[in-house]
Amino acid sequence: MAIVINEQNKTFTVSTKNSTYQMKVNCAGVLLHTYYGKKLGGEMDMSYSIKRDMVEDIPKYEAIKGDGQYSLVEVLPQELSCFGCGDYRDTALNLRHSDGSLGLQPIFHSVRTEKGKYNIPSLPAFYGDEGETLIVTLKDRVYDIFVHLYYGVFEETDVILRSMRIENKTDKPVTLEKALSLTLDFNYSEFDLITFYGRWASERDVQRVPVEHGSVQGFSTRGASGHIINPSCILCEREANEEYGNAYGFAFVYSGSFLISASKNYNNNARIVIGINPENFSFELSPNDIFCTPEVAMTFSSCGFSKISHNFHKAIRNNLCRGQYKTARRPVLINNWEGTYFDFNADKLVSMAKDASELGVEMLVLDDGWFGKRNDDHTSLGDWYANENKLGCSLSELAERINETGMKFGIWFEPECISEDSDLYRAHPDYAFKMPGRKPTLYRQQLVLDMSRKEVRDNIFMQLCNILDNANISYIKWDFNRSITDLYSCELPKDKQGEIFHRYILGLYELLDRITSKYPNILFESCSSGGGRFDLGMHYYMPQAWVSDNTDPIDRLRIQGGTSFIYPVSRMGAHVSASPNHITGRITPLETRGLVAYFGTYGLELDINKMSSVEKEEIRRQIKEFKRFYELIQYGDYYRLISPYNANSLYCSWMVVKESEALLAVVKKQNRAKAADEVVRLKGLKHNAYYSINGEGKYLGEALMSLGLPIWTDNGDYTSKLYYIKQII
Repeated sequence: MAIVINEQNKTFTVSTKNSTYQMKVNCAGVLLHTYYGKKLGGEMDMSYSIKRDMVEDIPKYEAIKGDGQYSLVEVLPQELSCFGCGDYRDTALNLRHSDGSLGLQPIFHSVRTEKGKYNIPSLPAFYGDEGETLIVTLKDRVYDIFVHLYYGVFEETDVILRSMRIENKTDKPVTLEKALSLTLDFNYSEFDLITFYGRWASERDVQRVPVEHGSVQGFSTRGASGHIINPSCILCEREANEEYGNAYGFAFVYSGSFLISASKNYNNNARIVIGINPENFSFELSPNDIFCTPEVAMTFSSCGFSKISHNFHKAIRNNLCRGQYKTARRPVLINNWEGTYFDFNADKLVSMAKDASELGVEMLVLDDGWFGKRNDDHTSLGDWYANENKLGCSLSELAERINETGMKFGIWFEPECISEDSDLYRAHPDYAFKMPGRKPTLYRQQLVLDMSRKEVRDNIFMQLCNILDNANISYIKWDFNRSITDLYSCELPKDKQGEIFHRYILGLYELLDRITSKYPNILFESCSSGGGRFDLGMHYYMPQAWVSDNTDPIDRLRIQGGTSFIYPVSRMGAHVSASPNHITGRITPLETRGLVAYFGTYGLELDINKMSSVEKEEIRRQIKEFKRFYELIQYGDYYRLISPYNANSLYCSWMVVKESEALLAVVKKQNRAKAADEVVRLKGLKHNAYYSINGEGKYLGEALMSLGLPIWTDNGDYTSKLYYIKQII
């Protein structure tokens, strides 16, 4: 059983295939966290491991139990940490009562289980009938405030989900000042925190820092998860690496402002808290209202980071991704943006489609510039009707002409933003976020729509449906090119302005649910000025996301490598673009651009009409090869072999393994005269099986993983090589 409730010693134990998670109700009714780590056999109360000075106040409580006084002690390992009752570390929950007082002291009330994985009203969440759910209910000692802790369990993938619901059963409103989704305490503190930081065009670089006294934080206050820090992390032992050591992975299923904080206290205990960023957050709960926090996905590995990745990848593909494209092969597409920017018409697009179709491309995507009077980024966001003068035809006619070439047709939208120079803004200037008495802050000459308002969402929904109902569109790229500023909603009273960030995200999710439900056969791709909202909340609605606006394959080694720690290859939008690259100016071989794009969704981001016949033949070969290996690439176990940060190697290398097949990718980061060949140790093969490499030889799996394989590429800058490894015995 995945969940065991022991009434006698008041322990609640959650087990996955390779991990155990346990909590215990102590004599004061406080829910302690006792253990999360490698799976332990049998039934055992792990609270014996709590340090003596953590429980020194409990005997005192026994003597004064009648008056309800109890110090939580700053070092007590808790399942839910609250402000105001003696815990001075990073807490997860704070609440302001109607009399202005702050704090909460929840104690155990009840426990139950449910079959299947729980869902969360109005929020994205993992799903699955094969899961189980544990619900532990706590109640404040004084007020009728209830906190329901939800734990979803996917036993086979070693993933546990954690969320909570705060319920106000008093007769007066209360205000949440902080509502994080996860508290996790350890009686051990020698940890490193791995986060994935960056900026536009350089997202999800890997940063590893020790957790020392005080706290280490990653956060966003932008109203979006953002380019700067991804809402995911790994907490690991100091010695841990890809294949060794204890490690804990965390990913927040949310697309707005967030906080990750790992800390170490004076007693050498570690804590991590994750949830909605409390800065600029408050939320009023009227009597009988319930506030649901987004969930945190967590997984444990006793053998390093690779297993963390495999667990998350499988759970995301199987239990978060939805719809037709959860399992269906996604079409190879060409996007016109870097090929034409705003300079196009229907004839030019159809010409691109004809050339691309002959090479095996299956879809043309029309990017920015097709609507309103949009010929630059200063105008027309919010006016979602085709510029027929620019196109030379209607959008429906353009789709038909693209379809006649044998290609599907896709289109770009940025529905959450608005230009001041637009019909929608002139009619409804109040739809945009603006602070009273101040000029709004422009970024990319645009403002952000107040998606917390139903009339705003209804307007956008109506406009999008009018497009989608009148043209044969098979794909939507949903973009969001700026963070939120000027945070003020004219629809909310002054004492509820702290709710806007979260209400914005709830409104966005409601709109996404409506549009994806109405058009289930359309493939949606999330984008946010590249990888600025690359999170599991968006993945619930859209099976893939644009990894970065930077398509340079050498930069992509870092970007896609960092992304792979948490997110599967099937999530990563990756395209072959022109050389020199439009952002970096770097000149790279077409073969390398293709190989890097293989380990994503693979597509093209260029003007194919400008390619030579030799280049076109190479694209034809790549598309054929990508389709051949699609299942292996998209659903194989992903291993990082030689890091792009490894200064001692000229190469970056990774591989995917699925049953009896594997692909090994090698890219030269730099060239060096007379450089020695290098050896890479493979992973994930069967020890006693024999393999061929590119159809030749007979290699023992154990030897390839222990001795390694000599690797090289052709001479020259940024060259690459792909090795196909097949089990033969």
